[in-house]
Amino acid sequence: MITPPRLPPGLRILRLLLPVAGLAAFIVIVLAGGLLVATQFVPGGDEGAESGTCEAGTGTGVGGGTTAGAPQTSAELNEVQRQTAATIIGVAKGMAVPPRGWVVALATAMQESQMGTVGMDVAVDHDSLGVFQQRPSQGWGSPAQVRDPVYATRTFLERLLLVPGWDTMPVTQAAQIVQRSAFPNAYAKWESLANSLVTDLAGVAGAIQECVPATEAGPGPAAALPPGVARTAIEFATAETGKPYVWGATGPSSYDCSGLMLRAYQRAGIVLPRVSRDQYHAGAHVPVEQAQPGDLLFWAYDESDPDTIHHVALYLGNGQMMEAQQTGVPLGTRTVTWGEGELLPLATRPGTGSDRA
Repeated sequence: MITPPRLPPGLRILRLLLPVAGLAAFIVIVLAGGLLVATQFVPGGDEGAESGTCEAGTGTGVGGGTTAGAPQTSAELNEVQRQTAATIIGVAKGMAVPPRGWVVALATAMQESQMGTVGMDVAVDHDSLGVFQQRPSQGWGSPAQVRDPVYATRTFLERLLLVPGWDTMPVTQAAQIVQRSAFPNAYAKWESLANSLVTDLAGVAGAIQECVPATEAGPGPAAALPPGVARTAIEFATAETGKPYVWGATGPSSYDCSGLMLRAYQRAGIVLPRVSRDQYHAGAHVPVEQAQPGDLLFWAYDESDPDTIHHVALYLGNGQMMEAQQTGVPLGTRTVTWGEGELLPLATRPGTGSDRA
């Protein structure tokens, strides 16, 4: 064995210290990295309010003011988020709040709870809960109440309407006055998404830019259609966004799937049968790939047998449809793809001739 040369005393000491220095450097890097992560995302607390004096409903806070990486259209949201948005819009409509108020509420809900997907039942900051991360300890209601999206939305909007000039303020400013977040500009990045939701789910365009009341807003999904049956049916159906699904109901406060189609086409002057299986035969058939706004789409347990149909929806165009889906899901729109399971290959165009004599 060859014995390595003996190092001078100074170098021997340095060699002994190097592992210690390396470990210290590693610890510094880890701590610095942890601090960076902690400053980038603090669960709850309005993204880590330093003062600890935030008294608003906010608690989660999921981002700052930048729009980088933020969804900008309703198509980028999941089903739970779209259902939450439909509930907010439905409550706002029921309160006769102008569409700009819907936008403020939607932007706030997206910032606070990712539209009902974060901190709904278990507080992640203080006692903040629900869609708007409202705090029972700050007078927003009981824990059970603030977990209820309908109650939470109504309470948020009631406080918004008390703000003088809220309807002429920037969306983020109006939201901040109600929420009193430690990050007042955080709501701004959700404005485009909120406007998209108002347009797609309720057919109201330009809510941010024009602040138009619902009675003066355009017909949304039916805007490009000429006056007539399809436009009238779509306008009626989309106006019911946010109302509850109740099996066997035909309006005006709740609907099931075929009940909504029945009333929408009744408004357009066409009488449809009551149930979806019969509605399938109440007009001419076209391949679903050629469906036009106003056509009815159907789902069946056996796609080759119309007698097993169990669901119907109204096609709006551009890959979107309006439906009364199921118990617990408010009426609203969603994306439809022609290859999805149980969708029948033929759509029905009411008022253009029946396949039954």
